[in-house]
Amino acid sequence: MPSTSSPDLPPDAAPDLFQKESAALVKARAVHAAADADAHVYRESLGELIDHFERLMRDTRRLIGRSDRAEREMQALATQLEHRASHDALTGVLNRSAVIERTGKMLRTNSAVMIVLDIDEFKRINDDFGHPTGDAVILGVVDCLRRIVGERGFIGRVGGEEFTVLLPGHDPSSAALLAERMREAISDSLIVPPVDRRITASFGISNNEAGAGFDTAYALADAALYRAKRGGRNRVEFADR
Repeated sequence: MPSTSSPDLPPDAAPDLFQKESAALVKARAVHAAADADAHVYRESLGELIDHFERLMRDTRRLIGRSDRAEREMQALATQLEHRASHDALTGVLNRSAVIERTGKMLRTNSAVMIVLDIDEFKRINDDFGHPTGDAVILGVVDCLRRIVGERGFIGRVGGEEFTVLLPGHDPSSAALLAERMREAISDSLIVPPVDRRITASFGISNNEAGAGFDTAYALADAALYRAKRGGRNRVEFADR
């Protein structure tokens, strides 16, 4: 069977992508070396080089443009993947692993108040009205937290209906006021049809000095949260040290 490869190349050689340009360059070199070449031959050779050079410039610009677009798309994808890895898919707040990482990093050098809150009787909402309504309640609670917390701290979702708010450098009294505002915002203004009862949340607060770890901060706030639950729900309680 006859070979289909180029007669100028060995069978396993890659094709020369610049074959025409290389031929024009060889011709130009020959003209340049010829002592008796006239002006017409010089101009013809130079014209061929100009044509090929302009084509290479156009192709290079297109390649650079494609490369820049590909780089921007890769950077956007990397940012998106990083965000997905550290944020809750439903609410967009920090996920549990990011809360643990952020809290540990913060408490290595700074004091911080941790607030843990849990939506009261959330299972009944899911059972009575369905999980889509439950998701809407969760989103409504997060919206309340965002409006109160703003840039003061970091909000995270650590469980189905359980959230944390980390407040770097806050003293207990200011953290208590913020927690009470969050509680009131949920209790007094959060309405999610078709839920026909008041939506509330219970809060636990721990005050943590620099050097404390996530486990300690969370355990203290969580204990205070369950004291708020036992005390009748829709309450704010401080951790016992």
